[in-house]
Amino acid sequence: MAGGFDVLKDVPKTLVLQLSEYRNTPSYVIPQRVIDRPPSAEHAPDQVDQDSLPPYDILDAILHAYVEQDKSVADLVAMGFEEEVVRKVIHLVDINEYKRRQATVRPRITARNFGKDRRYPITSGLGRVNWSGNDMKKSDAIIKPLKL
Repeated sequence: MAGGFDVLKDVPKTLVLQLSEYRNTPSYVIPQRVIDRPPSAEHAPDQVDQDSLPPYDILDAILHAYVEQDKSVADLVAMGFEEEVVRKVIHLVDINEYKRRQATVRPRITARNFGKDRRYPITSGLGRVNWSGNDMKKSDAIIKPLKL
């Protein structure tokens, strides 16, 4: 990951698709098979993101509310998202903070992106948060240190 520049790092998947379709409007540049192909991290043969993640319209909406608007689990559930899906997405976002610290430089297009705008602890168990309260905000989270 060293020495690169990641143009799409801060671009939600749904917007990537819209940008691809927009780019193909004046002239056909991006092959349709690339646009139609199911998104995949390609860590395993035949793996697709939808096997382990909610549809991207739902995922992007949860990420927008959680990262950019600082919404809690209770807020997201009140917005109509399934609690189990919300908890899974938030868990995945938080445990993968270390990957974002290793990522290449990227432009910022959202109001509050991963990086300087949102820092989450990755050492000493500080990232283990108790989200048990129904109306608990992230800022009210109880930080529990790791027991070694």
